Amino acid sequence: MIYFGVSPGVLSAKSIVVLGLGAWMVTWWATEAMPIPVSALLPMILFPLLGVATVREASAPYGDPVIFLFMGGFILALGLERHNLHTRIALNLIRLTGTSGNGIILGFMLSTALISMWISNTATAIMMLPIASSVTSLLAKETGQGEDPRFKKFATGLMLAIAYAASIGGMATIIGTPPNVVMVGFMKRFYDLDVSFTRWMMVGIPLMILALASCYFVITRILFRNHLPSIQGSAELIQRKLTELGKLSKEEKLVLSVFSVTCFFWIFRQNLNGMIGKNLLDDTTIAMAGGVIMFLVPVNLSEQKFLLDWSDMKELPWGILLLFGGGLCLADGMEKSGLVQIVGNYFSNQSGISTGVLVFSLTAISMGLTELMSNVALVTIFVPVVFGIADGFHLNPIWLAMPVTFAASCAFMMPISTPPNAVLFATGYIKMRDMIRTGLLLNLFCLIIITILALTVIPVLF
Repeated sequence: MIYFGVSPGVLSAKSIVVLGLGAWMVTWWATEAMPIPVSALLPMILFPLLGVATVREASAPYGDPVIFLFMGGFILALGLERHNLHTRIALNLIRLTGTSGNGIILGFMLSTALISMWISNTATAIMMLPIASSVTSLLAKETGQGEDPRFKKFATGLMLAIAYAASIGGMATIIGTPPNVVMVGFMKRFYDLDVSFTRWMMVGIPLMILALASCYFVITRILFRNHLPSIQGSAELIQRKLTELGKLSKEEKLVLSVFSVTCFFWIFRQNLNGMIGKNLLDDTTIAMAGGVIMFLVPVNLSEQKFLLDWSDMKELPWGILLLFGGGLCLADGMEKSGLVQIVGNYFSNQSGISTGVLVFSLTAISMGLTELMSNVALVTIFVPVVFGIADGFHLNPIWLAMPVTFAASCAFMMPISTPPNAVLFATGYIKMRDMIRTGLLLNLFCLIIITILALTVIPVLF
């Protein structure tokens, strides 16, 4: 339909093909008529057949270094999950934040966000929500406060806080959530700009802190004020769960060591390259090295047991890696066919729009769309268009692409918006209207925060 409905004078034949394929993929992603990873293979099949790219060119993005960066991050996360280290970290953080209603909410938020920086927000939510549900149910039973309206507000606020913190924590690092990796890959392919782990965190961590503070404020001070000064039995319950875990095991110590060393190299990569005098280290190499070491560190050498074995790899989300490849391939097609340049040329003729208005508008659009479609699909389609807009206004593309990518993680209003919301909604603690009004208010806070960071911090770092 797009192929025959667009005038050849406006777009080239290749541009029309790429635009049509993009519309096809978005439709399948939005409706899930086909498994999302399967639809991500369409560019590799159709680009060679329709003359957009050769087979070699179309398949190359599926092996892009940024895909292996995320694979390495996934393997490290598998190590944390297999040996239950993430649960121990979470329970210890919750124990430190106090036994009041708001203190427990804060503890769960901080734990969830910290873990979500390194493993998928879905896995984090799946881990944390049952713990929170167990804590809530046992406290209601042991204290007899289950029917107290204050306790109901506490339970609702706690569940929402965990789901939102899982999404917010993913913004802080490149590997925290798939859209971040997609955007970094686009920056490298389109502009040969290497977005380092450290520089991303210099924006992502302040954003995470401010967004978490906003979330805590919205839940505990505006919508779900529980007024519970202290919940009897909560400290004992958390301590009981820690006791069940036992002392820090040998496996946990080894996983923590590998993870810590990997993070050290990520954070100080540029300094180490400067000392060496060559750019030998990059984030992908470090991630994959950390992942491979998980298979080499023995737990019990006589029994041939290691921190991870190949059977653990069945838990790796291979579909996400295919989705990355499809997104990068489609973006390549948009660039090679001239679509991005056409968008840039259109906006180069526009005037009177300030950078602030542009950032605010694009961030708001991304934030609205992410409530209705996959955040990875959104970034895959929208960021190349944003590049064209940035080129048209002669702006550094990352000034627009980064806030748009952050906004794609702000899916707070609907159960279908992101898996943590769906997991939360399935607990039965939350009504739709609670999620919509809380998510809308949090979106407004995040829209302001992201816009301010995009106009102040991002231009300084990039």
